[in-house]
Amino acid sequence: MTEQMTGAQALVRALEHVGVDTVFGIPGGAILPAYDPLYDSTKVRHVLVRHEQGAGHAAEGYAQATGRVGVCMATSGPGATNLVTPIADAYMDSVPIVAITGQVSSKLIGTDAFQEADISGITMPITKHNFLVTNADDIPRTIAEAFHIASTGRPGPVLVDIAKDALQATTTFSWPPVMQLPGYRPVTRPHSKQIREAARLMMEAKRPVFYVGGGVHKARASAELRQLVEMTGIPVVTTLMARGTFPDSHPLHMGMPGMHGSVSAVGALQRSDLLIALGTRFDDRVTGELSSFAPHAKVIHADIDPAEISKNRYADVPIVGDCREVLKELIAAVRQEQSQGRRGDYTEWLKLLNGYKKRYPLGYEQYDDGSLAPQYVMERLSAIVGSEAIYVAGVGQHQMWAAQFISHERPGSFINSGGAGTMGFAIPAAMGAKIGRPDATVWAIDGDGCFQMTNQELATCAIEGVPIKVALINNGNLGMVRQWQTLFYDERYSNTSLQRVKRIPDFVKLAEAYGCVGLRCERPEDVDAVINKAMEINDVPVVIDFIVHEDAMVWPMVPAGTSNDDIKYARDMAPKWESEE
Repeated sequence: MTEQMTGAQALVRALEHVGVDTVFGIPGGAILPAYDPLYDSTKVRHVLVRHEQGAGHAAEGYAQATGRVGVCMATSGPGATNLVTPIADAYMDSVPIVAITGQVSSKLIGTDAFQEADISGITMPITKHNFLVTNADDIPRTIAEAFHIASTGRPGPVLVDIAKDALQATTTFSWPPVMQLPGYRPVTRPHSKQIREAARLMMEAKRPVFYVGGGVHKARASAELRQLVEMTGIPVVTTLMARGTFPDSHPLHMGMPGMHGSVSAVGALQRSDLLIALGTRFDDRVTGELSSFAPHAKVIHADIDPAEISKNRYADVPIVGDCREVLKELIAAVRQEQSQGRRGDYTEWLKLLNGYKKRYPLGYEQYDDGSLAPQYVMERLSAIVGSEAIYVAGVGQHQMWAAQFISHERPGSFINSGGAGTMGFAIPAAMGAKIGRPDATVWAIDGDGCFQMTNQELATCAIEGVPIKVALINNGNLGMVRQWQTLFYDERYSNTSLQRVKRIPDFVKLAEAYGCVGLRCERPEDVDAVINKAMEINDVPVVIDFIVHEDAMVWPMVPAGTSNDDIKYARDMAPKWESEE
């Protein structure tokens, strides 16, 4: 069936047809024609945010919590450029979002018209693809293509920039449109020869380790991963973006690798003779100095994006494909190897790694003056709230403590900004996650620095009925920067103090001003009670201002640009590797 309507009506109708139920955005002049038919839609809920950056991060949180494409909308010029940060964040972390922006009328493009910005040009390096639409007839097809591109292959952000006159013009709407995507054919099925070679290496290796990245969760492959791990008995490390993809409590889990990873996880990679890298990109925060990373290991690298394979580390067995398909075929290949009597013996390897786990567990400093340790807050949050909740972290020390001291047992239960490291991510992303999963308990774990970048979205949460809970780790400083100043800049604390002593702002009063419940906790003995009180409040957002010691640090730590072998599990304290014993 075909129907006459405006381009704006065609946009809203197309969004309904691709299954959109929520759009996060702010109206403005160039996008205003789209907001008029949106007013009449019974299928699409619009959430009026307080800043476009909040719209983008909310779309990311929605996407990560639901597995569906998140959608944000903004007007031209400054509205569109305020989406650049969340678009870049989504690109780095492979999050499927579609950003729809208004553009000045087509005859004004290139004239420096009021609120004109070349958002297509600006975002070209940080989108999977983007479109500039100047003809109303192209709107339905473009929307269909944008959602297909965002959600298939390696997920990522897609921008659709639509000229105002295209939104106002009349067009003939028909659905489904015929997509025109020449050359876009993501490879999902791996090559069988590479799979067989990978299985052979796994059986021959003496010290193999699964190096699991966020791509395994994106592929919804945690069950297949667990099956393969338990078939082989090979230990596992999960990166920051893969926390929960393999349960922390599993005896074969060695922890999180990288700059602030556990000694057992870092040791597993460094002492390995075979890395089975799945959906991961050998990021510098994991590898440290690349030339010294896992120096004796061969590499099997599986990823849906061929550009990632051998980009940073040469892959002896490159496998292009969806991680779920790769794992299914690896399971079959390993089963074939085992049926012929070929099995790996990892007894000594696991003995070594479990020795690291036992000798160098995660720990933290307790304070004689009764000050609150932030790690203790995370431990109690994990114990009281449990692993069924969704935890959304900002960036910095609190992000690392949340990754380390909350028990991550379920895939997708930990959402954070990994690649871009975007301050201000947590509050709007938690809002998006809660809207996408209204039955889930959603905790935003934020620092006082990050919180002040996007806390205006608490107003959105209060008005829209989105009762997130916020654990605000308040050390009065830009904590991670202060930690580096302590360790590497002779304690010269240049511009990292946020004036906690004067309590500017008073976060309890600020929460109340935004229509939320504000609570404060300053002593360890009060932590359980305040978390339990927050858990009892389910009709409005809750903010807990946890006043923690300003000198608390994240350990273990590998200093930037150094070898992972230089890991310290506490200040000036290094583990002894087996070669030194």
